[in-house]
Amino acid sequence: MTHRATKIVATLGPASSDPALLEEMIHAGVHVVRLNFSHGTAADHIERARLVREAAERAGREVAIMADLQGPKIRVGKFAEGKVQLVAGAPFVLDAARKEPGDVNGVGLDYKELPRDVKPGDTLLLNDGLIVMTVREVRGDAVHAVVKVGGELSNNKGINKQGGGLTAPALTAKDMEDIKTAMSFKADYVAVSFPKTATDMEMARQLCNVAGAEYGHKPQLIAKIERAEAIPRLAEILAASD
Repeated sequence: MTHRATKIVATLGPASSDPALLEEMIHAGVHVVRLNFSHGTAADHIERARLVREAAERAGREVAIMADLQGPKIRVGKFAEGKVQLVAGAPFVLDAARKEPGDVNGVGLDYKELPRDVKPGDTLLLNDGLIVMTVREVRGDAVHAVVKVGGELSNNKGINKQGGGLTAPALTAKDMEDIKTAMSFKADYVAVSFPKTATDMEMARQLCNVAGAEYGHKPQLIAKIERAEAIPRLAEILAASD
């Protein structure tokens, strides 16, 4: 008999939280159910975890629950029309102080530290690298850039700096509260977003173990590799993860 290490992970949302549908998904082969802590309240996650466990019991299957932490919000803000079409060669301003919705000329930032993390000549990758910009100058809270590779940019898409160097910590105050919630329903796995070093994983483990102590529970940790800085430290991050 061959050992199959591959697992099918299904992210639960409003549509898939129906008990009957959950049971069907489990029968169809779901091994792990992911709860995305970027959305929903603590009460939502606690309720979904209960539904998963009950559906798994009815299906006679063992299903793990993964609590996926949001991590730092390294994202742009919202646009007046939900999205814009950016054209190569056009100027674009990423403004941490901007309050009004964005347009084709610029947008606000969920990640307020960006102006302090970048300098002229830096390359910014937005929307998973589909959009590329070069920083021209930084004026106060505003990063003035030029679009190198255009395309559609919509609300709350991610920003990354090529080569790394964003100072955002992997674990935010929200993540620390979410760990307590995840331990209250004994999440089997906790996924840490944007870790840079083994220290990020070690801190997450410590927080999980402290929060899980009253429930007699220790989860397993998953490192989500989303930053360039993590690549040279992969071996140490792997050693600190499960």
